Amino acid sequence: MTAPVRVLVCDDQALIRTGFSTIIGAQPDMEVVGECGDGRAAVDLAREVDPDVVVMDVRMPVLDGIAATRLLAGAGVPDPVKVLVVTTFNLDEYVYEALRAGASGFLLKDAPPAQLLQGIRTVASGAALLAPEVTRQLVGRFAARIRPAEEVAETQLAPRELEVLRLIAEGLSNSEIAAALVISQETVKTYVSRILTKLDLRDRVQAVVYAYRRGLVT
Repeated sequence: MTAPVRVLVCDDQALIRTGFSTIIGAQPDMEVVGECGDGRAAVDLAREVDPDVVVMDVRMPVLDGIAATRLLAGAGVPDPVKVLVVTTFNLDEYVYEALRAGASGFLLKDAPPAQLLQGIRTVASGAALLAPEVTRQLVGRFAARIRPAEEVAETQLAPRELEVLRLIAEGLSNSEIAAALVISQETVKTYVSRILTKLDLRDRVQAVVYAYRRGLVT
């Protein structure tokens, strides 16, 4: 029997926390391992209970959700935790900052319960919650701000892998990449897996952010 997905719920509103926990805890394949009301508590509790997914609000006291996400899932974190950001604020800036901080997905609080549960399952599986083309639009809008001034040599990737990474960042699906390069979808999946492994990225969302930061896509 597969172990349930261990979820930590972090929101400064007790009613929302309780609602999320009730919905999540009622699923046979999920378990709520903790609740907290601020970002600092989220970081401390996550390190204590080791959840599979943290459901994280953005605007919270002590430490906001973006900063807490960066401490749990950002660059250089030894054992990053998968974070699903859930907020009432549908602003590109928040979505971008959440992804930039290391979040694996983003949902609005008015999403139906089924979407929240599917989001948790998606993030727990190691996949990204946002469609590549949506991520591309968001990151592309902030590309000039996030791209480093200096050129970064992409010596880690083979030419074909670099080509696939650029197509991922342009918002193409695996089937579209396969058609563009005249290769099978299985071959594309292999390339994507190699890219994520070589660059130490968790999912396609991070691959898109990486490509824009390195100036591989304009």
